[in-house]
Amino acid sequence: MARMCSMLVVMMMVAMTMNIVKSEPIAPCYFIFGDSLVDNGNNNQLQSLARANYFPYGIDFAFGPTGRFSNGKTTVDVIAELLGFDDYITPYAAARGQDILRGVNYASAAAGIREETGRQLGGRITFAGQVANHVNTVSQVVNILGDQNEASNYLSKCIYSIGLGSNDYLNNYFMPTFYSTGNQFSPESYADDLVARYTEQLRILYTNGARKFALIGVGAIGCSPNELAQNSRDGRTCDERINSANRIFNNKLISIVDAFNQNTPDAKFTYINAYGIFQDIVTNPARYGFRVTNAGCCGVGRNNGQITCLPGQAPCLNRNEYVFWDAFHPGEAANIVIGTRSFRREAASDAHPYDIQQLATL
Repeated sequence: MARMCSMLVVMMMVAMTMNIVKSEPIAPCYFIFGDSLVDNGNNNQLQSLARANYFPYGIDFAFGPTGRFSNGKTTVDVIAELLGFDDYITPYAAARGQDILRGVNYASAAAGIREETGRQLGGRITFAGQVANHVNTVSQVVNILGDQNEASNYLSKCIYSIGLGSNDYLNNYFMPTFYSTGNQFSPESYADDLVARYTEQLRILYTNGARKFALIGVGAIGCSPNELAQNSRDGRTCDERINSANRIFNNKLISIVDAFNQNTPDAKFTYINAYGIFQDIVTNPARYGFRVTNAGCCGVGRNNGQITCLPGQAPCLNRNEYVFWDAFHPGEAANIVIGTRSFRREAASDAHPYDIQQLATL
């Protein structure tokens, strides 16, 4: 009897220990570069029209309005959860001390690959600015870990996700009132220019210890409620002129991935096909529980897409049935699908050559 009691005590202690010990993330840190699709607060203190730190943004998020351009989670929030982090990655504007060892989110709404992109919206942190901020973070990591080699070894295991380019089309190339690039470049030569600048920043990240890169393709911007409101006769047919330009850019991103994988054997690059995943959602909405694919849940005007979600505005109630939260950004329900399929591909075309889960374990 005494032996049985002692065995029960041991079993209870083991069970308690299992509850206390949390499994480690499959990557020690996650660094995020991007625009409003993944900004989680970096623009809050900037003089910018591109801000989302007000209600009803964050209406379904545990912490309310944080600067996320969504009713809830973004794709990188979903990926952070799937990587095994017990909290979301901190924005650069708030990252301090040991917290940076988990990674940092550098994303900034309205940011582009080109320096001038998004300037009509005010302050934003361009791709080059985000990379410069990361170089600052790396020097802090070296100080915390006490040694350059230790820091390099640590950073080599981290995931670096990069998703920029949308604003270089929406808030530059296809905005002739403010920008001349549409007259200066063909879609092909513009994509070449963007990719050359993009590659330059990837080289800086590589020089500063990055070894696992996930390059996120540009989505089908021509299908956003804003573009449908402006350019679609029936409010449903996507703007193929924009989508075609986006596909040219994405194909060049795939070429970057292949070139880096061939020429930098100590690094691993992959391409996440956000365009294709999004197209599948819009083509087969019922499969994912969506009913409305062409209008924002919150917004003003045609398709709820002419003006984005206003402070204090009442959004739709059936938010999980809308692909889009506002004029430009997917809602949490769509972000969960995109983030999940980025992490663990559902179709072979979702990622090339690895999904993020595979990248983390290489």
